[in-house]
Amino acid sequence: MKQYCYYILLLLITLFALTACRGDDDAQRLTLPVALCLPAEEVRLPMNRLPGDPGTTEQFLLPNYVYIIVMKKVAGVWSPWEVITKTLTEDDWEKKRYIGLLQTSGDSIYQYNEEIDLLLNNEGFEGSVFAVASAVELTFTPALNALTDSASVANLTINVGTTTMQQNLQHIYSSPYNYLRDGKYYGSFSSITQRVPRVNLLLYHIAAKVDLQWSVPADKRINTDDPAEAVRLTYLGAQNLFNGEALVFRPMENEKPAVLTSGYAIPNIVTAADEGMWWEGRAYFYTIPYTVTGNTDYFPLQLQLRTNGSEDTYRPTLEMNIAGSSVFVPWLRAQFNLTTPLADKAETLVVDD
Repeated sequence: MKQYCYYILLLLITLFALTACRGDDDAQRLTLPVALCLPAEEVRLPMNRLPGDPGTTEQFLLPNYVYIIVMKKVAGVWSPWEVITKTLTEDDWEKKRYIGLLQTSGDSIYQYNEEIDLLLNNEGFEGSVFAVASAVELTFTPALNALTDSASVANLTINVGTTTMQQNLQHIYSSPYNYLRDGKYYGSFSSITQRVPRVNLLLYHIAAKVDLQWSVPADKRINTDDPAEAVRLTYLGAQNLFNGEALVFRPMENEKPAVLTSGYAIPNIVTAADEGMWWEGRAYFYTIPYTVTGNTDYFPLQLQLRTNGSEDTYRPTLEMNIAGSSVFVPWLRAQFNLTTPLADKAETLVVDD
């Protein structure tokens, strides 16, 4: 009887092992090549110099951190498939020429390659890849391991309230959630439409470049009859810039109920000591753009200006036109002429780029 029970037990163990092996055989692994690409703006020639323009070429740091989110569509519902966080060095980025179907085709890029193993169950699949790359480490809300569906990915934010974040906004890139190609998100992949699925993902700035240019007409720079009426710009700064939770994959959809009355500032863009920029100059910085409910065609940029060494501060709000920039953050340019000394007042100006 004992020997009979032994054989029964041995048979059950064998059957269990075969079932387990068959389960492993049924599951398949897909290796998905993912290329993260950045426009190599470091090779861009210096901008044409204007009087007072320092003429420097922009330099962007290669990201040290990448965050990759792979989503899978099952029964019509999207859910996280894999979430990958990597710390990189400059050697992980390869400089090459981009060849593809996206709008920077042919440009010089930096590319990082990742191979992601995905587990399948003998079924067709649809997936998508979202990515963020940054020179500084990021903290997300919600946490990446707490993502549950496509809405949580679309609403993912980072807090830009720290000095470190504000000083590195130009070094943060993402894959825009609403960038479509052939009617689908550009980071999509599928066993139906691709024989060998792979994803080439160009990443883009989440912060907008604000480019300020000013000038004083030649006949207003010196007034021998009334020196007090001559004009020179002796202070320029920005105030109340966005410093809250910024959308990572929808950078053009940050919206506030009213123009911000608090935030971070960029002081001393021009000071009285900068004689070379008194009458003509150019300065730029990067910031998170936002719009105001009911006025979503404009980004309200708040400036501070002083002339002739006065402590009177002119505080214009430039309504920077961003109509039509629904996917990529724009390059915002404002040109203004100073013809009279500025008084202590506030004013709203609409600026068309």
